[in-house]
Parts: sequence; C-alpha cells; structure tokens
Amino acid sequence: MQTEARVGVVVEGGQRSLNTGHGGVAVEGGVRTLAQSLPQKQPKPLHQSQIGAVSQFLAGGVAGSLSKTCTAPLARLTILFQVQGMHSDVVTMRKASIWREASRIASEEGFRAFWKGNLVTIAHRLPYSSVNFYSYEQYKKFLQKVPGLENHRDNLSADLCVHFVGGGLAGITAASVTYPLDLVRTRLAAQTNVMYYKGIWHTLRTITRDEGILGLYKGLGATLLGVGPNIAISFSVYETLRASWQSHRPEDSTVLVSLACGSLSGIASSTATFPLDLVRRRKQLEGAGGRARVYTTGLFGTFKYIFKTEGLRGFYRGILPEYYKVVPGVGICFMTYETLKMLLADVSAAI
Repeated sequence: MQTEARVGVVVEGGQRSLNTGHGGVAVEGGVRTLAQSLPQKQPKPLHQSQIGAVSQFLAGGVAGSLSKTCTAPLARLTILFQVQGMHSDVVTMRKASIWREASRIASEEGFRAFWKGNLVTIAHRLPYSSVNFYSYEQYKKFLQKVPGLENHRDNLSADLCVHFVGGGLAGITAASVTYPLDLVRTRLAAQTNVMYYKGIWHTLRTITRDEGILGLYKGLGATLLGVGPNIAISFSVYETLRASWQSHRPEDSTVLVSLACGSLSGIASSTATFPLDLVRRRKQLEGAGGRARVYTTGLFGTFKYIFKTEGLRGFYRGILPEYYKVVPGVGICFMTYETLKMLLADVSAAI
C-alpha cells in the first residue's frame, strides 16, 4: 500500500492546488514548505517559569533565609569589623584578623554565638526577600511596558536599564517595609560580652523606650541610599551575566549558572556600596546599650567624620569577611530562588 501525504489550500480565484508527497503547498508568489507554514513552538527558558504571587513570595523568602543562615558567622564578623573605631572598647580590634576574632568569639561566647541574632535575621529576611524578589518581577514587568523600552526587549542597553531601575526600586521597597527588623538584627549581632538586648521583642521595646519610635528607623537614610544601588547592581549584573552565559552555553545547568552569576553579582554590588553599608551599621548602633552618641551630624557629616578619624581605609573595614559572605550568600540566594521557581512552576502545571 502506498501512503501519500496530501495538503490542500484554497487560494485566490477559487483554485485548489494539491501537492502530493513533497510536503509543499502552492500559494500566490511561490512555494512555501509545510514546516515553514506551521507555527513553530519556541522552547521556554527555565528562568521564565511562571508562578503565582504566593509561590513567588515563598520562593524569595526561603531563598533569602537559607542564604543568610548559611553565611551568618561571616555576617556577624562583618558587623563587628565595621564598628571598629566607633567606641573606645572596640578600638583594640583594629589589628585583629578574621581568624583571631573568630577564635575569640568561639572561646568567649561559644560556637553558637556565630549565629547570634540569626533568628531575627530570618524574621527579617523572610519578608525582605519575599518583597524584594516579588516587587522586582512586578517593577520589571511595568518597566518593560514603558514607551521607549517596550519595543527594545532584545536590546542590551534597554534590558540593563530595566534590570537596574527595577532592582533599585525593589530594594528600596523591601528595605523600607522591613527596616526595624534589620536594625534589631544589627544590634543583636553587634553584642559581644554584655547582653543589653535579650531578644527580638525585648530589643524592639527597649529601643522604643530609650530612643523613641524614631529610634527604630536610625540609619534609614543611609540604608535606602545604599540598598537602592546595591540591589540595582546585583540584579542587573546577575541578569546580564546569566543571559550571556545561557546564550553561549545553553546546555549548562541552571543551578550552576545561577550560583556562579549570583556570586559575581554579589562581589560587584558589595564593592560599590560597602562604605554606605558601613555608615548604615554605625548609625544603627547609635545609642545602643545606653551609650552616648558618636556621630552627632547627618549622613554626610558621618562620612566626613569617619574619613577624618580613620581615613579612606575606614570605609572598608570588614570588606574581606563581606566578600567571604556574599560570594556564597548571593549565589545561594539566586540559585535557591531559581530552583524553587522551577519546582513550583512544575507543581502548578501538574495541578
């Protein structure tokens, strides 16, 4: 038996043309192959997996909490080095190395002290990362519809602008919503031998009692000034590196790509914004434990004072443990987020 494939189309003039066995159709102006006439299904990139708002919040929150828990010891070391020179009793730490300070914490406070304040870190990071990732996706969708950008989605400059602005707005939104918890986390982590604050709620009550309700927002200006460009750089570098990597090596694991690109984006963003983060930490610790204020001027006055008393190097105290922290931390965060997005998208599709 001979089987033949027959495809017919009606063309102008009412004529019907049949093509047998060659997979072609006759149309006005020439011959077009059947494969070209059929709609082509394009493969959907893994990172474009669509999930609902609740799933997106969950993925962002879990990613941020996991990365912070894994890097909590280095985060605490970073904070302790950042506040060097702020009070006379920590000036002796100026010559301390990372390993010496880590040994001091282990011997004087115990191994668990490396995770001091981690509970409030998770309490802060869950909503922070949820709002950060979710608002970034929303800002990105909005910016892609802005006149001048909507028709240039494949343009590198337009994409970079969308990622940078979207990331900056997302960081500011998340930081503003969750700032009091960030301040509480800093004060708990900065304690060494004297335990003035005993927990999340005790810290919130004590700050409100000693410093007023505005005390919960000390350092907010430096935070917003720093977190905007920090998250903007982080997201734009991450998205750009990932897109370039996947275009050249599409067969590579999404987990590997997210981990590597996230780590590099963390280095770039931390290097650019570390001085602002240092000033933010010091402003947050103003008046902690009933101590007298050190910086009596505003944000720029604080920058001037640190430069005068500690020099340019003072702005980068703790940068080494910061690098040790962000390389795995940001990489783990992006990797976990992308992985959970794919898993939750698969679950949603199955349901």
